[in-house]
Amino acid sequence: MKKKALYPGSFDPITKGHLDIIRRSSKLFDKVVIGIFKNSSKSKSWFSDEEKVAMIKETLKKENIEAEVKIFNGLLVDFICQEKVDILIRGLRALSDYEYELQFTLTNKTLAKSEYETVFLTASREYLYLSSSLVKEVAQNNGDLSHFVTKEVEEKIIEKVELMSE
Repeated sequence: MKKKALYPGSFDPITKGHLDIIRRSSKLFDKVVIGIFKNSSKSKSWFSDEEKVAMIKETLKKENIEAEVKIFNGLLVDFICQEKVDILIRGLRALSDYEYELQFTLTNKTLAKSEYETVFLTASREYLYLSSSLVKEVAQNNGDLSHFVTKEVEEKIIEKVELMSE
């Protein structure tokens, strides 16, 4: 039986930590969908949905990783049902992530209209601290982004910072 997995997030921007989870997931499951969601509780996105899709697709192609990229609105559980997902992938960096993710998982299970399992993948050691927010902070202060994002994503971030500073 083929297993379809979903890795949702805002990916604003996609980091090497995200890429690590995607790479590992693509080895565990038959099909991986990267779901870009619009999250009203987070601050305004730096990148449009189309820019995020382009960055992710370019990164996946360059890294030779097979995954589908889709944008969704509304409840995650509705998207899971729509896409007929078997596995929901969530990345964990720290204990505080676990507490949030457990609450998120239990809420989704309560609202779910389909059967799926949640799989938590811990961040690799080199990405335990990494977040898109940290990347943006480094970028705004002209720091070295090469440790956090791919070269192509770094170029897009630098362009964005330059546009914002005009």
